[in-house]
Amino acid sequence: MDGNIVSGSVWRAVGVIDDIPRLGSRVVVSASGDIAVFRTADDRIFALYDSCPHKQGKLSQGIVHGDQVTCPLHNWVIGLTDGQAVAPDEGCTRTVPVRLDGQTILLAVGGS
Repeated sequence: MDGNIVSGSVWRAVGVIDDIPRLGSRVVVSASGDIAVFRTADDRIFALYDSCPHKQGKLSQGIVHGDQVTCPLHNWVIGLTDGQAVAPDEGCTRTVPVRLDGQTILLAVGGS
């Protein structure tokens, strides 16, 4: 585990970018809940808690398009950058700080 602390969290290596297909996701289990890590078509990485604000659908099973994901349960569209539901829907999913160190994906999770 990397020791860089962000807002009481620690950067944790969770894999490499090629572990996630373009327009796909992977789930990381954390003490605070499952985190969906998404890869866009242009290789940007985002992380959200894996729960739609509507009926708690698994966003990791949704369809990634642009910088959004569509929930598989009721087609709510959630922004990957901020976790906000796209109008006319309302709600928010918590985001998780994520960054790349070369090809390694790092999430800011938990405390030290």
